[in-house]
Amino acid sequence: MFVKNAWYCAGWDKDVSLGLDALVERRIAGEALVLYRKPDGGVVAMEDRCCHRLAPLSLGRKEGDSIRCMYHGMKFGPDGKCTEIPGMSKIPEKACVRTYPVVEKDNWIWIWMGDPAKVDPDLICYAIGPSDPGWNLKVGHVRVDTNYRQELANLADLSHVSWVHGLTFGGTEDWSRIKPRHGLTARGIETEFCVRNVPAPRFAKHLFAEDARFDIQVHVRMSVPCNFILHFVVHERGTAIDGPSNGRVVLDTFSSQAITPRDAGSVDYYYSWGCSKATDIPGVTNLMHEANVVAFLEDKAMLEGQHRRMLEYPGATMVDIVHDAGPGKMLWVLDKLLKEESHANEMAAA
Repeated sequence: MFVKNAWYCAGWDKDVSLGLDALVERRIAGEALVLYRKPDGGVVAMEDRCCHRLAPLSLGRKEGDSIRCMYHGMKFGPDGKCTEIPGMSKIPEKACVRTYPVVEKDNWIWIWMGDPAKVDPDLICYAIGPSDPGWNLKVGHVRVDTNYRQELANLADLSHVSWVHGLTFGGTEDWSRIKPRHGLTARGIETEFCVRNVPAPRFAKHLFAEDARFDIQVHVRMSVPCNFILHFVVHERGTAIDGPSNGRVVLDTFSSQAITPRDAGSVDYYYSWGCSKATDIPGVTNLMHEANVVAFLEDKAMLEGQHRRMLEYPGATMVDIVHDAGPGKMLWVLDKLLKEESHANEMAAA
């Protein structure tokens, strides 16, 4: 169900503080984890179950670099090995808890859920974090009760902007007539298109004259497990009828989105959006963030409703349409990696 040899986002770096009680619970790809910071600032990701009676370590307490289970007092170091059992002088060799490789990059916390011997930091997706000096970005998080494959399909098909987001990002049916170019990459797809001669998005329409028209240049990088990196540039209406817009740039925006499957029926969605300092004007990033919050709730309602119906009608026939090209390619890449990983595991076990 999940590619394990991949980096999964566990949230923003601000989510895990140095506070004494800052034990952060996460569920990623069906596994329960606890995260905490050591005194030197490094993040530890550990299986959230004591090896004694499976009590959640997220109900424990931090002690220096370590975490103590508050059921029977067993203490575990940041490598997962038990270092103390009150009432026992000898610690069993099997007294340990699994830990996971962690990398902080672009203000995200990334966790490798697979074989530690195959860790590759180069597989972390490209993104721009809110600490980047060239951008003014705001971040958010929403939980969606759907399968992550549905999120992948939703994000790989932006024609839905016209309909799902008619009150926020949309305001025109032109998004449903786009003809994107979807190129395959090793672990995802790359998509580019331009929406031409359209009114301002509904959330910003009040800032412009009624007859104002724009070109919107879109560049998306998607990668497994479920990362969506969007460069979204608003131009004054240009004269080009093909390729990139040649209109003057009005707003240069960037959004980094990581969708982390909790299990088969829910995801954590970590996102940012904002504009470049070069095109920033007072209040615009706040306006974009406010629209983002509403837009993701629009997605949430649609995807959760879709998920409920898919569970109710598991054998129902679904008809493909032209806008399924992007989702089809992205899910093909995911399934290819799942098969390769499964085959490698079978060979290792043989």
